[in-house]
Amino acid sequence: MAVAAAVHGGYLPSKFRSISGKTVSQSKPTPPPLFISTNPNDVIPNHLKNLYSLCNHSCHRFPKLNSEGRVEPVDLNKLRKALHHSYIVVSVFTRPVFVPGLVPELAPSLTGIGGDWIGKVVPVTPSNGELVGFGRAVSDSGLTAAIYDVMVIPSLRRRGIGRKIVQRMLRILVNRDIYDIAALCSDQEKPFFRACGFGDDVLASTTMMYTRSASADSEDEQIVKYAEKISWGL
Repeated sequence: MAVAAAVHGGYLPSKFRSISGKTVSQSKPTPPPLFISTNPNDVIPNHLKNLYSLCNHSCHRFPKLNSEGRVEPVDLNKLRKALHHSYIVVSVFTRPVFVPGLVPELAPSLTGIGGDWIGKVVPVTPSNGELVGFGRAVSDSGLTAAIYDVMVIPSLRRRGIGRKIVQRMLRILVNRDIYDIAALCSDQEKPFFRACGFGDDVLASTTMMYTRSASADSEDEQIVKYAEKISWGL
């Protein structure tokens, strides 16, 4: 979960903003028509890989960055395995016509409908929409769960879509009597998860991460790093 700023669409905007010395109310942009799915079969791995790229989100805690600060592409085979073994997969779809500021050459998977007015009135489905948001949870199916890879396409952030993704996962987990729910996140992600109901661990525990070294000298070199765990339970 290394690229925090590029992940979430659910940060709460300031309610008021000062303009020329005057304080005016700021209304939160509303999300476009969405279809939120919990069916893993609705996610096409290639489209999900494109979403990772658009969000500049990496599955690695220590991702490699190019000169422009972009993370390395996610491995498609590993992504398929992760999808297959995830306990909950939440995907969000809308029509490309509802995505503001879309640059087709940067997002080839989000083109195809253009300004067709029919695209504005027909209900969005996974088959006629495009993937613009995603999140997943892993679990032992009985006691614990952890949330990963929550992301929303940049042009649709701050519209509550990220929060909808997390809320859907929490609802499913709690309904299955799983209350020990964690979200491993960075400092930049904390405000988002707090807005979703997460808080500091009441036991003040810390997750200890066993991670491969970023050093290229030895593939077998291992290091132990500490990562803050933001919450256990609701």
